[in-house]
Amino acid sequence: MTNAATVTLRKLGNSDMDLTPVGFGAWAIGGGDWQYAWGPQDDSDSIAAIHRALDLGINWIDTAAIYGLGHSEDVVARALQGTSHRPYIFTKCSMRWRGDKSIYNSLKSESVAEELEASLRRLHVDTIDLYQVHWPNPEDEIEEGWEALEKLRRQGKIRWIGVSNFNVEQMERVRKIAPITSLQPPYSMLRRAIEAEILPYAQAHGMGVINYSPMVSGLLTGKMTAERVASMPADDWRRKGVEFNEPRLSRNLRLVDLLRQIGSGHGVAPGVAAVAWTLHHPAITAAIVGGRNARQVEETASALTFRLSEDEYQRISAFLIANPV
Repeated sequence: MTNAATVTLRKLGNSDMDLTPVGFGAWAIGGGDWQYAWGPQDDSDSIAAIHRALDLGINWIDTAAIYGLGHSEDVVARALQGTSHRPYIFTKCSMRWRGDKSIYNSLKSESVAEELEASLRRLHVDTIDLYQVHWPNPEDEIEEGWEALEKLRRQGKIRWIGVSNFNVEQMERVRKIAPITSLQPPYSMLRRAIEAEILPYAQAHGMGVINYSPMVSGLLTGKMTAERVASMPADDWRRKGVEFNEPRLSRNLRLVDLLRQIGSGHGVAPGVAAVAWTLHHPAITAAIVGGRNARQVEETASALTFRLSEDEYQRISAFLIANPV
């Protein structure tokens, strides 16, 4: 089991926050019955997962208002009421929902301020440690939204501000208004597009990077099979995901076999090797790892300390080159 004392913390960009190399991702615990759901979820399992993550030393939680249409933030607050741990709490704005659960995007200053107040209420906190623009959408409102975040930061309602899913041109636009503490992009061995320009840009400007989906939404955990994908609930968004369908699925499951071989030599699960692969990149500060119950959290907890050797990293690279889709 991971010893919190042995975990090396990593400073997030220009902030005063030293993060554990993995944080708890709270997307799936938003529950089912919304556009980007992972299927039904038991709140008691979610709370147990958060408690176990904190017990193992994880010191930050990443959520968003849109996850479960506010429900994820509610669950995070309930979990923290029952523990003495005080992790950093990161959440996001820009994706909103109507009464019929349809989703729309807004970065108007009034909308951002309204979203922040709602997140503060749901999370039962006075200040958000890191408040992020979830998506640069609508494109023509990103400057207005970023100006609003900086204004709210100066008011003390936000400690640090960041962006998620932004490209270089969009980051350059908002960086002229106020510094970007962090970027949150998708990054895994199956999604490497950000290596070309986005990660070098973040490094050059001293921005922290916390990547999401390092295990490709559960695909690289070692628990996924073709049969399990076929039997996913109808409201699990992954059923339509390109990596979860042929022709990619078979290749991806062979990749998991390689991760299992590498991980077994160290007593860690394939998913832990997948997370370690992303942390191998010098631009990555920390990775977001979800967990729907305490057992899942325990299975990936070794990602706090496990690192791939250069030889192991190259074995994975060779597979990816030899097995393009």
